[in-house]
Amino acid sequence: MRKIYINGSFYSFDKIRPMTQAVVVENGRFIDMGSTADMLLRWENPESETINLYGKAVTPGLIDSHMHLSITAEHFLNLDLTGVTSKREMLENIQAYAKNLKQGEWLLGRGWDENLFTDGGIPTIDELDNVSPANPLYIPRVCSHAFLVNSQALEESHYHPSMPVPEGGTIVLDERTKKPNGLLLESASQLITEYIPEKSYDQLKSALRKTIQFALSKGLTSVHTNDPHFLGGLNQTYQLYDELLNQEQLGLRTNLLIDYDFLGDLRTNGMYAGFGNDTLQIGAIKLFADGALGRRTALLSKSYSDAPETHGEAMYDQATLYEMVQDVRNLSMPIAVHTIGDQALENVLDILDQFPAVSYRDRIIHVQILREDLIKRLANPSRIADIQPRFVPSDFPWVKERLGGKRSALSYSWKTLQQAGVICAGGSDAPVEPVDPLMGIHAAVTRKAPGESHDGWNPQEKLSMHEAFRLFTEMGAWPTNEENNKGTISRGKLADMTVYSRDPFKMEHPDELLETNVEMTIIGGDVR
Repeated sequence: MRKIYINGSFYSFDKIRPMTQAVVVENGRFIDMGSTADMLLRWENPESETINLYGKAVTPGLIDSHMHLSITAEHFLNLDLTGVTSKREMLENIQAYAKNLKQGEWLLGRGWDENLFTDGGIPTIDELDNVSPANPLYIPRVCSHAFLVNSQALEESHYHPSMPVPEGGTIVLDERTKKPNGLLLESASQLITEYIPEKSYDQLKSALRKTIQFALSKGLTSVHTNDPHFLGGLNQTYQLYDELLNQEQLGLRTNLLIDYDFLGDLRTNGMYAGFGNDTLQIGAIKLFADGALGRRTALLSKSYSDAPETHGEAMYDQATLYEMVQDVRNLSMPIAVHTIGDQALENVLDILDQFPAVSYRDRIIHVQILREDLIKRLANPSRIADIQPRFVPSDFPWVKERLGGKRSALSYSWKTLQQAGVICAGGSDAPVEPVDPLMGIHAAVTRKAPGESHDGWNPQEKLSMHEAFRLFTEMGAWPTNEENNKGTISRGKLADMTVYSRDPFKMEHPDELLETNVEMTIIGGDVR
């Protein structure tokens, strides 16, 4: 059915017609736009449907260029510690949750962040044993680069001091006893996760369905998500999304980043970047170059200012990383590589420079710590910087302690990247940050947390409202080579739109974004 959306304030992000009052949709795509009177005169008939927006602001559909729907789905399955502000509260929450579990049942959760704590540091293994004495416990940090376990979990996983640790991982030991203190870093988590019982297919599907519906409620029309490790491998991941999106037609356009571990499965299945349809596609191959700033595992070219003994950690040595990229290129596929520290970025670029570009752009995810020479190398039409503006209010001011004033001045530098010609797309890295693109846009514009009164962290890097929205609309289509198919309100493109309760481009203060509701999420012309 033809649909005519009238009496709106459409911010199209199309340079030819940046504003319009009405749009016409047929077969899921925009076919015309102009004044309400003209569109009704030209296109209205007894079979068409007219939707009056009563002056509401509309943008192209919001796109999250990097997130983890599967991990976000864990909030519907396990203990959610997101936003907990004290160690005491965290331990109380764990204890209360444990009381509802059977003896021996795994206590699983996610989301703790010691930087929010007002009463001390990370819980010790003794404290975790005290609140969960009868249940093995495994709780990833908000960043998913550090993990807490108790003695029961170590026992269930057959831990012994001489056991090998996967490359790039660390079992942190107590300085006095030389025994595990309950904290695991990076790939050391694999020692535990292989012993955690898998969720049933129906449990995963139910939680994923709820997460997709939640994302739609936040105005998202497309997401790029990395999930196979959390959804039982490539085949099951694709099957889950195929059933939810193509069969149930939930609507959310989804691009799947596939972990390097499943490269062989891609080859066997005959899948490739772009495989699928406008609703569900295979994307790039996900790799890791380093860790995270929170636990000082992001790889820096110079030592941490608050820990001079370390530069962070490379996930792989250069020879191994080169071989991994070579394996990906043998399938003519792009990489999407987690890269936070400046040395990690240099290492990745040194390798990419040795390979010709492929049809799809390579994606450098996070690019938080920069140097002038590296920015120039990022400004390449075959490379995308996947950035997360919401990291700024979450990470500052403690990140300045990690890096010092000079380095932090050129970190999280979204304005500088764009001025240098780097192609940037905006995401959340949910559940590290909330599944709420308006919060990411607010962070890009203000560079501070809601309620803070200062001028913003590195205020010279603030984006305008238009620039910030562009990250989460038009530019979200670029990592998947879909810039001619979606991302703007233009003739011939997919009719994806987000409708707001307030006009973001007429606000007196950006904080009004935080009080703005998504009134409609429209995908292919249909309200979801």
